[in-house]
Amino acid sequence: MITGKDLLDLGLKPGKWFKEALEHINAHDLTGDALHAYLDTVKPAPVIPLLDAPVHFYENIRADTAVEQANIDYVRQSMQQLMRTPTVVAGAIMPDACPAGPLGTIPVGGVVATRNAIHPGMHSADICCSVMLSNLGKTDPKTVLDVAQAITHFGPGGRDPEKQFALPAEILAEMQANPFLNSERSLKMAREHLGTQGDGNHFLYVGVSKATGDTMLVTHHGSRGVGAVLYGHGMKVAEFFRREISPATAPDNAWIPSETPEGVNYWDALQTVRKWTKRNHEVLHEAIAAKLAATVQQRYWNEHNFVFRDGDVFYHAKGATPLAAKFMPDITGPRIIPLNMAQPILIVEGDTTTNNLGFAPHGAGRNLSRTRHKYSKIGQTNEAIFEAETQGIDARFYFNRIDISELPSAYKNAEDVKQQITDFNLATVIDEIHPYGCIMAGDWEQDAPWRKKKLAKAAAALAAQGGVDTQEDTSALTVE
Repeated sequence: MITGKDLLDLGLKPGKWFKEALEHINAHDLTGDALHAYLDTVKPAPVIPLLDAPVHFYENIRADTAVEQANIDYVRQSMQQLMRTPTVVAGAIMPDACPAGPLGTIPVGGVVATRNAIHPGMHSADICCSVMLSNLGKTDPKTVLDVAQAITHFGPGGRDPEKQFALPAEILAEMQANPFLNSERSLKMAREHLGTQGDGNHFLYVGVSKATGDTMLVTHHGSRGVGAVLYGHGMKVAEFFRREISPATAPDNAWIPSETPEGVNYWDALQTVRKWTKRNHEVLHEAIAAKLAATVQQRYWNEHNFVFRDGDVFYHAKGATPLAAKFMPDITGPRIIPLNMAQPILIVEGDTTTNNLGFAPHGAGRNLSRTRHKYSKIGQTNEAIFEAETQGIDARFYFNRIDISELPSAYKNAEDVKQQITDFNLATVIDEIHPYGCIMAGDWEQDAPWRKKKLAKAAAALAAQGGVDTQEDTSALTVE
C-alpha cells in the first residue's frame, strides 16, 4: 500500500491532492512506471521563481523638475521590481506615470504585458475606467452643463429606485451565468450604480471642439461597485494560485492562469463589466441629449484602465489609452485623453510602435499624492485656490465642497505631457476640446457622518482640556 510518506520520499510537495491521489493509486494497485506516469498527471507544477533580472521596459517620460525626477525614480524602481514577475514579457511607462502603491506595484501610466496570465492587481479596483464623448452640435455649452448637473450622479452609493436606469437583459444574463459576478451584491450594484460616476478624478466635462466649434460632452468614470467586487474576487483567486505556483511573487502581482477555468471565467467577467461600464456612460449621454432635444452627431469612447488581449499575451493598462485597433473590437472613433479641468481634452490617433506597445497616456498624471498636494497649499484657503485655478471656466463640485486635490495644480503640467506625447511618438493630436466647464464630485467626505463624529470627538477633547470653545474648534478642524 502506498502512503503519504512514500510520496514525500519521491520528493513530491504535500497538499490536498495527496488524499485523492493515494485513493486512486491504491484502488488501482499502481506501482513502478504506471505509478510515476499517473503522478506526472496530477502532481502540482513546480514552483515558479522570480526572473533573475527584470524584463526591459520602455520609458516614455522625462523630468523637467526635481519633483518630477523623484516621481520618475520611484516609478522606475517599482517597474524594475514588477518586471521580474515570471509571467511578464514587456512593459512601458507613459508621460503621465506616477506611483500607485508600494514599490513593485504597477504605476498609473504603466503598461505590462504578460503571457497566459491575468493580474487583477494590475488593473486595480476601478476596472474599465474610461471616457466617452458625444458631439452635441451647436448646443449651448452652459445649457448642456446645467442639464447634465441635474441628471448625473456623483458620490457614494447608487441611484434611488425612481431614478434608476434599466439594466440591459443581455448584461444581466451574462452576470448571472458567471461565477465571479453572480452574487446578490454584484447584481444589486449593477442596477443601482448604472448612471453614476463615483468620485475622485471622475468628471463630466463640457467643451468646444477647436476643429469644428461643436459642443462636446465628455464623461469619465469606471465600473463602480460592480468592478470593485469583481476585483476583490479576482485578487482572492489570484492569491490562491500565487501561493501554489509562485510564492516569491508579490501579492499585488499575483495572477490567474488564463487557460484555467478560473482564468476563462475571469476574462469573461471582465468583458461583461466592460459592457456594463460602456452602458454606464451611454445612459447619461442619452438622458442628457434627450433632455436637450439635441441630436448626437458623433459618439465614441475608450477605456484606459483595463486588460487587453492579443492571443496568449495580456496587456494590463493601468491608466493607459489603447491605440491599436486589435484592443478595441467596437472602435468607432479616435481616442480621448483628458488633462485637467482647465485644459483641453486631446483627441488623438495612433498605432503600435516599439516603445508604446500600442498605448498612449490616459491623462496628465500626478507628481505628488493627494495628501502631499494638500500640504503644499497650507496657508491658502480652498476658495482662493479654486478662484485662481479655475478662471475662465465654469467648474462645479457636485457636493458644493471644493476638492483641491482635483484642481489643475494637482496634476502634471498639461503642456509638458502633450509635448512628450509628440516627442516619444506616442500618438498624433487631431483635435482639442477646449473647456467650457466641468462637474466633479468634490470633497463629499467632509460631510460624512464618520468625519463629523471624529471632528466632534477631537473638539470635545480640546474643550475638556480647557482649550477653545467646542463650536469654534469644530470649525477650525473642518477641512476647507
